[in-house]
Amino acid sequence: MQGKRVLITGGAGFLGLHLAKNLPQRGISFLALNDIAPFFENEYNDDMLLVKQDVRDPEGMYKLISENKIDIIIHCAAALPLWKKEEIYSTNIQGVRNTLEQAQKAGVERVIFISSTAVYGVPEKHPLVEEDEMVGVGAYGESKIAGEQVCQEFRDKGMCIATIRPKTFIGTARLGVFQILYDWVDSGKKIPIIGKGENLYQLLEVSDLIEAIYLAATCPPDVVNDVFNVGSMMYDKVKLDVGALCNYAGNGARVMPTPAALVKPALAFFEFIKVSPLYKWVYGTADKDSYVSTEKIEKKLGWKSKFSNQDALIRSHTWYLEHKEELEHREAGVTHMVGWDQGILKFFKRFM
Repeated sequence: MQGKRVLITGGAGFLGLHLAKNLPQRGISFLALNDIAPFFENEYNDDMLLVKQDVRDPEGMYKLISENKIDIIIHCAAALPLWKKEEIYSTNIQGVRNTLEQAQKAGVERVIFISSTAVYGVPEKHPLVEEDEMVGVGAYGESKIAGEQVCQEFRDKGMCIATIRPKTFIGTARLGVFQILYDWVDSGKKIPIIGKGENLYQLLEVSDLIEAIYLAATCPPDVVNDVFNVGSMMYDKVKLDVGALCNYAGNGARVMPTPAALVKPALAFFEFIKVSPLYKWVYGTADKDSYVSTEKIEKKLGWKSKFSNQDALIRSHTWYLEHKEELEHREAGVTHMVGWDQGILKFFKRFM
């Protein structure tokens, strides 16, 4: 990326922040970030351009891209599952289309689109490969599929677009639903897992995701103009990975299996009456195998993961402990940069 001018959409988010900390070390000459959410400005270097800009706004996006002579766009902007359905579809479909339209008009060299393995739904077959059927669960999964279809339209028009499908990625500063886990572990509670925890559930450390993005930005265009799964190459059964985090805490926290047939309907009801932050994708897949093949990105781009599930959980939890007092003063929200309101889960925590 030597000398490249880069734009990160969704730059105020968890991944955007990590990219902003990492990319200057990769030799880029200029970095701009846009978002509709506020930036934690003290976390970004003074020479970075931070812009409040909606990816759905044609004039604003064209001006941002063209005036700053952007070479590469990393499209991280997305409405997350807790957002209103209309906002999810608008941001994750129209936002992608508009960004690509303005990028094409301004002559951007390539775009890296951050999709999700949520596009696979809840399949029985594993490991999942890039050619497997896409069946979205809920508005978020459906919108990510549609966003990928938009990317293919623009590939067909001659643009270079690398689509990255990451597994759930965590790391320092990742909060959201994971803050609930870290809070319970820190309190020495029993940690309920849906089912027996015998299933394999692959995660991804954000540093490994950034390496995949870097390779997508620097490898030859004809190699990266494709779709790639990304997930840790080292993962185990849920009860063992979460159990390792509990053992690391060393305060009595421990895994507690629960009957999926009873817990899932209860969580669905709590979601319906809006008293729980856990949405269908979370509780619907928690007791299922969920892992992808990374053979394609390994062979084509030379990527390999450095961190296991357990490494990722422990690194993220350690950061949480170091910043717990500061985080208590942040308002709850619906992004990965803030904690989520635990709702009725806070009531159940008292009995664990």
